Amino acid sequence: MLSESLIKEFKSIVGDENVFTTEADRQSYSYDSAVLEPVVPALVVRPTNSEQLGKVVALCNENNNPITVRGAGTNLSGGTIPDKRDGIVVLTNGLNKILEINEQDLYAVVQPGVVTAKFAAEVAKRGLFYPPDPGSQAVSTLGGNVAENAGGLRGLKYGVTKDYVMGMEFFDVNGQLVKTGSRTVKCVTGYNLAGLMAASEGTLGVFNEIILKLTPPPAASKAMMAVFDDVNKASEAVAGIIAAHVVPCTLEFMDQACMRYVEDFTKAGLPVDSAAILLIEVDGHPAQVADEAETVVKVLEKTGATKIVVAKDAAEKLKLWEARRNALPSLARARPTTVLEDATVPRSQIPAMVAAINNIAKKYDIQIGTFGHAGDGNLHPTILCDKRDTKEFHRVEAAVDEIFDVALSLKGTLSGEHGIGMAKSKWMEKETSRATIEYSLNMKKAIDPKNILNPGKIIAGR
Repeated sequence: MLSESLIKEFKSIVGDENVFTTEADRQSYSYDSAVLEPVVPALVVRPTNSEQLGKVVALCNENNNPITVRGAGTNLSGGTIPDKRDGIVVLTNGLNKILEINEQDLYAVVQPGVVTAKFAAEVAKRGLFYPPDPGSQAVSTLGGNVAENAGGLRGLKYGVTKDYVMGMEFFDVNGQLVKTGSRTVKCVTGYNLAGLMAASEGTLGVFNEIILKLTPPPAASKAMMAVFDDVNKASEAVAGIIAAHVVPCTLEFMDQACMRYVEDFTKAGLPVDSAAILLIEVDGHPAQVADEAETVVKVLEKTGATKIVVAKDAAEKLKLWEARRNALPSLARARPTTVLEDATVPRSQIPAMVAAINNIAKKYDIQIGTFGHAGDGNLHPTILCDKRDTKEFHRVEAAVDEIFDVALSLKGTLSGEHGIGMAKSKWMEKETSRATIEYSLNMKKAIDPKNILNPGKIIAGR
């Protein structure tokens, strides 16, 4: 319980209208998009400028109130669930300005609360391109993207958010402003703190401004859908495309279960009687696109695609991608609870991973639809259930354990793009090592000795 005098101090910094104290307001920030138990914060504070943000961080530290910084709350790993020890949620939606778009030097400077899709659209108006495109881009924020190192459909060719972070300003736990990186193409001055902060999930500092790299947009693109009567053939096609030295900007997988839910929702005309589909897009110079599309079609034919549909125009291309982008909402309509996981394996192990997921679904008598970024081995097995059914949910929890055990046994990783948060911290040592955990703990203790910055995330028990 916070004292009235402390609440008054927060109000003196950000104004009465930006401090939320009612039970209803605080309940609204007790959970995020992960299926985890909510924790009601002691207070919700909304700074609207840098000075306020720094003072809020310092005041939280002085009074031992854990800080959980929250963008849109779209993360799927519990990264923005507050701490039980009078945790305070700090909202970034008041820090939502695009401060600079530099068309000559190809960078932008943004505040952390800028919505991803809005930023991409503003950049596009200047004839430039910001490649990261998380599925939640319509509402997610750039600060959240950097904190979670968000990915997206273009990750295979263009990488994830960290690949576009050139530098930043962030507040340390004492409220001091730290600057790292540069607006230059090359910068090797000092430690790569911007690299450290990307994917740190709010545990090492609070973003104030972020410098993001931009690129020229591709001049042309071509999208297609390949249909398979066997999941293994689809997986072989993925490997075949890469082996043919073609790197599509997007190479997506969808299994039959997922297709059925998507088709029921979108009426996109998906081949629901087939075993799997691949959705592929190549982009670049028009001549390169034509050449790569021809190569991809040859690989698809050789690996047993029963049908290949090449989008004839922008409308057909949009239809294909709308079907893919609706995978999660389509699955979420089926049952009250949706558990979306983020198992990532080497591309060559996709057939084994998909087979294991299907066997796990049968073993635990649960529904799993699988889709994902096959080109970079990042699958999203999505479990449909009802958390109120405790017996069923225990089976789901056992199935998730087994999915990650399989992913790690295949030399994979716990997360390709959703982060660790609270949901996956118990597996961290299994993927890394005890020495890695201790090194990370020592770093966290040195930076944040009182464990104020988003405690309980990434590393269990800290």
